Amino acid sequence: MGKTEWLWANAAKTCRYLKRNGMAAAWSAVRERLREERKEPYVLQTISDEERGRQRQEAEEWENPPLLSVVVPAFRTPESYLKALLDSLQEQTWPYWELILADAGEGDAVRLAVQERGDDRIRYVKLAENRGIADNTNAAVALAEGKYIGLLDHDDFLAPDALYEMAAALRRSERTAALRRSERATADKGRTDFSPVFLYSDEDKCDGEGKRFYEPNRKPDFNPDLLLSNNYICHFLMMEARTLKRLGLRSGFDGAQDYDLVLRSCAGVFGELPEEAFVHIPRVLYHWRCHQASTAANPASKTYAYEAGKRALEDFCRERGWPVRVLETRHLGFYRTEYENAAQGMLNCRPDLGAVAGPLPSVKGKLVSGIYDRKDGEIRMRYEKLPKSFSGYMHRAVLMQDVEAADIRTMEAAGEWKEQLEKALEAVRGGADPVEESLRFCEKIRKAGQRILWDPGRKEGTV
Repeated sequence: MGKTEWLWANAAKTCRYLKRNGMAAAWSAVRERLREERKEPYVLQTISDEERGRQRQEAEEWENPPLLSVVVPAFRTPESYLKALLDSLQEQTWPYWELILADAGEGDAVRLAVQERGDDRIRYVKLAENRGIADNTNAAVALAEGKYIGLLDHDDFLAPDALYEMAAALRRSERTAALRRSERATADKGRTDFSPVFLYSDEDKCDGEGKRFYEPNRKPDFNPDLLLSNNYICHFLMMEARTLKRLGLRSGFDGAQDYDLVLRSCAGVFGELPEEAFVHIPRVLYHWRCHQASTAANPASKTYAYEAGKRALEDFCRERGWPVRVLETRHLGFYRTEYENAAQGMLNCRPDLGAVAGPLPSVKGKLVSGIYDRKDGEIRMRYEKLPKSFSGYMHRAVLMQDVEAADIRTMEAAGEWKEQLEKALEAVRGGADPVEESLRFCEKIRKAGQRILWDPGRKEGTV
């Protein structure tokens, strides 16, 4: 997609947004996008030849290096896209990989392209028929022999250090788990004998020619309630092979089959499975190609995918026994999960939650979220001074999410925490610093292994 096509695509996106949400919301979205575009332009960070050599050398010295599988369901894949995909695998600094291409298209183009490479790590399978992206992917997954399996779309490609970074993060995670086992750390709640269920990285978008990169998606560390609002995990995802083969992708959710898979794979985190079992690698390792048929460039091209995402989320909540209603927001692919009886409904049916908080009163049309983050030794408020009509980076300011700390003046607590919350509020009414009291109270909840949910849809609190 060239610059002119990109401009037309954005104009079309704005028109669709206007039709869906009305003039006021569309105007606000345009203003927010223009403000984002005035920021420093994104520059893709690539690794140097020296670093590539270092990674290759380290991989060769690795004791018992894990084989990593990448599966691709191919269907009428353009030759240029297939070339870029194969190049990106063969340029990996991690040499212990295999690629399984499950081809459901007509003709021999994909088979011949693989044959020309002469690389035994690239495995080709011709499918008898096109049974949809989920079943086609499952056919490739069944053949995978790696310890972890990565999902790659046929028109996208990987950064050259993608698999190395996955392997390195896997080793760090397993060493941490081994240390916990040896120490038998009684302070940690839940299991200490786990391997990562999945690993995921940041991503960006690129044009149809794979030359211009933009809109990096810098993801947070694993956040269960944000995941219940949107599939922010997306690309690049590598899942433990046993888990992926056991769960499989479900064809009833084609278009959102990866969202459905991720939700089901992390169900244990709402029980005793620690969040550390889901590993975030804060590097752009995946390039999502934008062309007219892709969801990245034209969300309306696959509205069925967002409907499937809503069904996947409904199914997940139903399986947990949560009495919820899943609503679409004004942003395609982003959802709001409403529990019966609002905050008390959440707290009653989810023992993983210790408290629910909402935003503080807005000031002059600007958001006062009441979410407190520690950065460089300072306490900062997330989304501070963002216009209330804006949705924030990746729309996260309007999505439910778990936070380390939120203001107690907007909070409702569960069970044993109710009395402690009231004592903290009494201290604030007596002149204590509300921020310090909030930080102390929230730290107790987190240390007890429970979460604090921030809900931007709650009525603004009072000060």
